[in-house]
Amino acid sequence: MGGMGPEATADFFAKLVAATPVERDQDHLRVLIDNDPAVPDRTAAVEGTGPSPVPRLIAMAEGLVAAGAELLVMPCNTAHAFEADIRAAVPEVPFVSLIEATVDAVAADTSAPRAVGLLATPGTLRSAIYHAAFARRGIAVLTPDADDQRTVTASIAAVKRGHATQVERTNLRQVAERLAAVGAEAIVTACTELPLLLKDGDVVSSGVAVPVIASTDALVVRTIEAASAQRVDGVTP
Repeated sequence: MGGMGPEATADFFAKLVAATPVERDQDHLRVLIDNDPAVPDRTAAVEGTGPSPVPRLIAMAEGLVAAGAELLVMPCNTAHAFEADIRAAVPEVPFVSLIEATVDAVAADTSAPRAVGLLATPGTLRSAIYHAAFARRGIAVLTPDADDQRTVTASIAAVKRGHATQVERTNLRQVAERLAAVGAEAIVTACTELPLLLKDGDVVSSGVAVPVIASTDALVVRTIEAASAQRVDGVTP
């Protein structure tokens, strides 16, 4: 379930292909992608200032299932505010939660942080989907102040426009480092545009590298695991 945005969807697919253990073409996952950039703005919907994306998300899910999908994944964090609606519409097909995959990846680390810095859209922050998931694992969430959140939002928009530059990369890194300075022991890029700008190894605080955990990467790992478990067509048993 893609198109939110297109470059983030392409990044997820490229990483999925690269991470799948294969010996030949036939070992890869069969992947159906509905790259629909016309899905209404998720943040606007969460904030109550725009139309709901639910009808279009459900149509996308139903269309993919009708085309043969045996597993659904959606590389958009904010759209997971509507995850329950999607699950209810197609209960016969497993839905891989990007939120749970990301939080599990953080919690599974041998040096699991006590607090993470969350870089995300205003809609993801307002929906509190990450706050709730991290709270269940006893991990605190630190978020940017108002000025820094505007920087994060502008960085996401730059990727969506196809005009991200070193300026956005530097600005985003500085936001992450300010979160680390106030106690974040890891940074979570909880918007699938952000791993295109900020990578593990980019953030340093007091001379020490701060882990950057990408939601895209977590979803890739969980998708391969789920596909293998479901014996989706194309996966080596």
